[in-house]
Amino acid sequence: MYVSFTLNGASVTLTDPSPTTTLLDWLREERGLAGTKEGCNEGDCGACTVMVTDNSGVRPLNACILFLPQLSGKHVTTVEGLSAPDGTLHPVQEAMITHHGSQCGFCTPGFVMSMATAHMTGDTDHDTSLAGNLCRCTGYAPIIRAARAAEGTDVPPHLPRPMQSQAKETPSAAQPATTAFFQPKTADQLAAHYLAHPDATLVAGATDVGLWVTKQFRALEQVIFLSECDDLRAINHSPDGWHIGATATIAEIERALAPHFPSLGNMLRRYGSAQVRAAATLGGNIANGSPIGDGSPAMIALGADVHLRRGDMRRQMPLEEFFVAYGKQDRLTGEFVEAISIPAQTDSLHCNKLSKRFDQDISAVCGCLNLPNDGTTFGAVRLAFGGMAGTPARAKGAETAMTGQPVTLTTIEAAMNALGKDFSPLSDMRASAGYRMQSAQNMLLRAYHTISGTQTDLQEVHA
Repeated sequence: MYVSFTLNGASVTLTDPSPTTTLLDWLREERGLAGTKEGCNEGDCGACTVMVTDNSGVRPLNACILFLPQLSGKHVTTVEGLSAPDGTLHPVQEAMITHHGSQCGFCTPGFVMSMATAHMTGDTDHDTSLAGNLCRCTGYAPIIRAARAAEGTDVPPHLPRPMQSQAKETPSAAQPATTAFFQPKTADQLAAHYLAHPDATLVAGATDVGLWVTKQFRALEQVIFLSECDDLRAINHSPDGWHIGATATIAEIERALAPHFPSLGNMLRRYGSAQVRAAATLGGNIANGSPIGDGSPAMIALGADVHLRRGDMRRQMPLEEFFVAYGKQDRLTGEFVEAISIPAQTDSLHCNKLSKRFDQDISAVCGCLNLPNDGTTFGAVRLAFGGMAGTPARAKGAETAMTGQPVTLTTIEAAMNALGKDFSPLSDMRASAGYRMQSAQNMLLRAYHTISGTQTDLQEVHA
């Protein structure tokens, strides 16, 4: 099995690499490129951030949970390759020096790589683009000043542009099924191989599976990497709605859906970090069945269907029916999530992500409330929550209390009471059962005040 990519301008071809060797380990141990740091080794701190470029664009990614086969056909730039061949520093490197953006320096390479990626794409929302990079020495003010100072400067010509990534190598698609990993080029190849090897682990973004390896030290016997299945990544919008391929990333979905559902866009921008959103996929988020995954409540509230495939057989169902119980989904042996579809609709979605940190944190409660109304009466509402049960689920009793009822505080209070019968949340390290219930109820109250024209966004409140 071959994996070919470009590293800092030089071609690399690896023969039979371990499928679960991370880019971080390979860079440091095999190439001696120690500028990329290991901090958390789980995609939280950003010290290992690298720039990855392919035909779809340029992205910051966490090297600590990025497996080598995922790099096939891509260009990787580490901090060692950021400056020009003659030693001229990148504008963000110069700005970090000028504005004193580094003290101990451990986090600095990751910050610089995130800043350089945002610089290339013209992203000036520095608070968002740097939310996945942690610093405990310098403080963020000089780092943000450095990012602002680099705005508008030219992108160095030696850095790869999106259309300059190398062609994907063809040998990997023809490898026999006995190899430790397989990289299908199409969904058809994936379906056939997975049906023959249903015990294999499917890897799309590895933001979850990566931790199985780096934190749980699992040995994955067979792995199927989905990164080359371009037909699983498309997002299509038609008069009937949206059809989202399972391997579309959270970042891509945010760009596609935020103009239509701004509240969803706001929530997705808090989904992990820029590095995580650039890798994580909606299909993976759904398939792992986490009760606290943020993607599923929003999709359920929008009335989404999940499309499943097993060999040549396909079926679809309402997404909420896919989740059977904690850790169990309605998925047959050798069956995988192929797509998610959302019916066309007018925006009436209110998404709420409650977590201890605003950025890059796991939800204690995620509530997505679809509240169609004509200003006087509620239509057929859909209320979906994560963190309130063993699976993402609808609040059927609260829905009944609101559907067809007047848009009044009395209706909302009735729904809040009904919500107490819909769920029996657990207490854990993130929140107590009582806190979860009260918070979920208050999400209904907040949505009512938003509909009524009251300012409810705390980020918009100024002293």
